[in-house]
Amino acid sequence: MPRVACRETAWTVVTPERGSVQSLSRAFDLLELLADAGGAMTISELATASGLPLPTIHRLMRSLVEGGYVRQDLSRRYALGPRLIRLGEVAGSSLGSWVKPYLSELVQQIGETANLAMLEGDAVVYLAQVPSPHAMRMFTEVGRRVMPHCTGVGKALLSRLDDTEALQLVRRTGMPANTAHTLTTETALVRELARIREQGHAVDDEEQEVGVRCVAVPVDLPQARIAISVSGPTARLTSDRVARIAPLLQQMAARLAAEQRAA
Repeated sequence: MPRVACRETAWTVVTPERGSVQSLSRAFDLLELLADAGGAMTISELATASGLPLPTIHRLMRSLVEGGYVRQDLSRRYALGPRLIRLGEVAGSSLGSWVKPYLSELVQQIGETANLAMLEGDAVVYLAQVPSPHAMRMFTEVGRRVMPHCTGVGKALLSRLDDTEALQLVRRTGMPANTAHTLTTETALVRELARIREQGHAVDDEEQEVGVRCVAVPVDLPQARIAISVSGPTARLTSDRVARIAPLLQQMAARLAAEQRAA
């Protein structure tokens, strides 16, 4: 039988089906909180971040642990579980297949390697790539994970977070210098993210690898934090070319977002 619940002065009929949907939604919210926190949180941290009662969190996390989607480490913190790896791999492959024709179009327009990447936890993961026709070209293995502070796609994705979230992320990962051009201070990063938000694109100017320049833009999808980019040797990908390429990437990102909304 449905049960009647009272919330303040409004009476609502809560059916078993409605309760199940609410539990599912809350479980996904908890998984998102774990991901945003770098993959692990205590039960009290989850309660503070979610606003849910401790008994509710205990019940949901127990179900997620039993399913393999969450695990408990030695310190009793809840962490993302191994079963999510396969789901993430399949989802990333599917997303890469959808975007790859758009990357091919960018390569035809620009002549440089085009990439798709996603923010997964605290790392940036490359999901798809279409190589440049040039003999000297950039290559990044699909599935490679990189730090966000020193890559074009990473900085583009960080720019979609507020400064507090972005700084929390890089405090967990650190900001090591890959080259002499890498941003290694929080002040420099905050300044850079403000510039990216204002101009609508990010540039990796030899920050990940000497001799390589990359221009990237985020894609406005509610389901995933993704970015597309074009990368090439600095001798070909000059500052003037970056200024011409950025609008093409922005237009492509807008097309991807519009197609996803229409689906």
